[in-house]
Amino acid sequence: MLILHPQYIKDINGNESFVILPVSEFDDVMEEMEDLEDIELYDEAKKNDTGERIPVEEAFELIEANR
Repeated sequence: MLILHPQYIKDINGNESFVILPVSEFDDVMEEMEDLEDIELYDEAKKNDTGERIPVEEAFELIEANR
């Protein structure tokens, strides 16, 4: 669970317009977002999984051939 200590910058009307976070907290937020993106990509891959597999050596050959 992230614990954040945001500071808000208000515009001339008093509306909160921007947020300031300590760098370490910002880094934590970015890491969490990357983790969530990885989960979404995994879920999408599982949804489209046909069960087809190839040997790892063949996979490496395909990767090298497409470089």
